[in-house]
Amino acid sequence: MTRGKAEPALTRLLDKTEFDTETGCWLWTASKTNGGYGCVRLPGIANVAHRALYILMVRKLDKLEHLDHLCRVRLCVNPDHLEPVTQRENNRRSAEAKTHCPQGHDRTDRNTMVRSNGRRECAECNRIRARNHYYARGRS
Repeated sequence: MTRGKAEPALTRLLDKTEFDTETGCWLWTASKTNGGYGCVRLPGIANVAHRALYILMVRKLDKLEHLDHLCRVRLCVNPDHLEPVTQRENNRRSAEAKTHCPQGHDRTDRNTMVRSNGRRECAECNRIRARNHYYARGRS
């Protein structure tokens, strides 16, 4: 995309952001995906806002490059808060950043089990599942 064609798209996208002075995040205020990311319609560029703004403001991305939100805010579209990484690295960083399981148990080394496939699980949730399974089979 040439710079001339990018200007109207960039202006249009930036009009849909709100600047957070505390964090430096540019928060997307328009439509969102089910996953909580900003949603845009720019055929040939991107369908998520952070990727579209990164492409328009920094550089084109390889198909295998994913953008990691260094700030951990899904609605942030600030290119300075985004880093191109592989999907594997993005997933690894995301897992490391989680401090609690979905049920609210602390994610500590002591309370985290690592399966043979590398998947991390909450040990407390695993104990609760096992206990419920045991009692559901009629044992007391």
